[in-house]
Amino acid sequence: MTTSPMLPKFRQQLILAVLMLCSLLIWLDNTVLSTTLETLADPVRGLDAGPAELQWATGSYTLAFATLMFTAGALGDRLGHRTVLATGLVVFAGSSVWAAYAGDAGQLIAARAAMGVGSALIMPANLAILMWTFTGPARATAIAISSTSAGVGMAAGPVLAGLLLDHFWWGSVFLVNVPVVALALVGIAVLVPNFRSPVRRPLDPAGMLLSTSGLAALAYGLIRAGQVAAWSRTDVWAPIAVGLVLLAAFVLAELRIKVPSFDPRLLAQRAFGGGNAALGLLLFAIAAVTFYNAFYLQGARGFSPMEAGLASLPTALGATLGATLGARLVRRWSLRPVAVPALTVAALTMGAYGFLGLQTPLVRIELLLLVQGLSIGMVIGPVTAALISSLPLERAGAGSAVTNTVRQAGSVIGIAVGGTIMSIVYRRAIEPSLGAVPGPEQDRARVSAEQARHVATASHRPALAHAADDAFVHAMHVGAAWIMLIALVGAVVLLIALRPVGKPTALTPEADHDRGGGGRSVTGATVHSGADDQPAYAGDDVGSH
Repeated sequence: MTTSPMLPKFRQQLILAVLMLCSLLIWLDNTVLSTTLETLADPVRGLDAGPAELQWATGSYTLAFATLMFTAGALGDRLGHRTVLATGLVVFAGSSVWAAYAGDAGQLIAARAAMGVGSALIMPANLAILMWTFTGPARATAIAISSTSAGVGMAAGPVLAGLLLDHFWWGSVFLVNVPVVALALVGIAVLVPNFRSPVRRPLDPAGMLLSTSGLAALAYGLIRAGQVAAWSRTDVWAPIAVGLVLLAAFVLAELRIKVPSFDPRLLAQRAFGGGNAALGLLLFAIAAVTFYNAFYLQGARGFSPMEAGLASLPTALGATLGATLGARLVRRWSLRPVAVPALTVAALTMGAYGFLGLQTPLVRIELLLLVQGLSIGMVIGPVTAALISSLPLERAGAGSAVTNTVRQAGSVIGIAVGGTIMSIVYRRAIEPSLGAVPGPEQDRARVSAEQARHVATASHRPALAHAADDAFVHAMHVGAAWIMLIALVGAVVLLIALRPVGKPTALTPEADHDRGGGGRSVTGATVHSGADDQPAYAGDDVGSH
């Protein structure tokens, strides 16, 4: 391994700014789409997309993101993280243009999947470059600063999407990615060395195929259940069963590889595995409740895209403040007494969607979203920082991909399950109101509340629109109860995972020192970084290996 002196502090700061811009791009895209879902469902202003197509428009991106990240981490360790990061940005920009000009929902789903490939290349490389750039206590500070890009993206995304949708066509929300990518590429070319690990690891195409096909089959079965409103059909349970078998085969295959790209053994550690499981369950709940909220604000409540974006600001503000507050409280009290109560509160706020109605005062919704954002920020920021800080530096790309893959997999399943619950309950709730509606229009009205409203407008049936709103709200209430239970399970898992023991359950200072870094404890969320963990370069100022 060839080492290099530390980079000048000013250059480190500029690199951090570039990395935050790349991270901001991903968070912007996620929140922008949630604001655009209602428009995409519109047959006049959008693509006339049904609930299942909207689930796939969101899920295809997250699916590709989740299942390609560990392979992207291995690519970065072999080819250089700068190379992989730049490639991911180019793919992301190109697929954003494709999404902007998609002619139907199928094309949009494919373009979103391609955007997920770009994000999968960006995220592990981004984090790996950050960890190679900074050493000692500065690394923990850089991670904390970088995490604020999530809050900025969450805040700016809905407002930006609302502004664009109020003045331009829906494709404009994807085109805004292009200038951001161009600016990031310039910064990467000028500032970022081509860091890579001295350990050459296999790319693991078999693992990539098994994980992608397994999650895709599982998501397909879950979403299909919402389309047909039944679990007993072969086209529902068979894909779910196949998906579970393929995912089990993926884990077994990774366990047999000497140097796996996705290492399930890391998840066997109580603190690391339990922490990731809790984050996965939380992201499951967040994805589902965000899916509901988009249709509640714009569909049931009739907010414009801009109004809905502004109404979502408290969530982003809360998440940003929560991450900062959580980090301070963890330094004072340790991780467990901060993160577990916060996750419990987050779960309860999701259950509180069961009390939202068509006449709920906006101030109550805003307070709920603020508390929800605060509690989520106090969990994701500190827990993620603790898990990341426990990773071996030489496996920064692939090791961090384990955490990101679990989180994104949780989002994939959350969108599928949350949307399916909403579809099934909505269909049952709207059925009594369809007796006087002609057959073809009945079929459209059963698809979703959005379709029912359009049928009501076209056929001059205001009672049908009111019934659709009531059916949607009832479906959201039922879904919120299930989402709350899932998030509460996450809180229990985190409580057990972070239970104090006689010996650290994660990396000890001695073990970490043996590999040239500082000791890190997940349970206590403390970071003791050595000053001698200098990075290796590839293809920049210093030759590799």
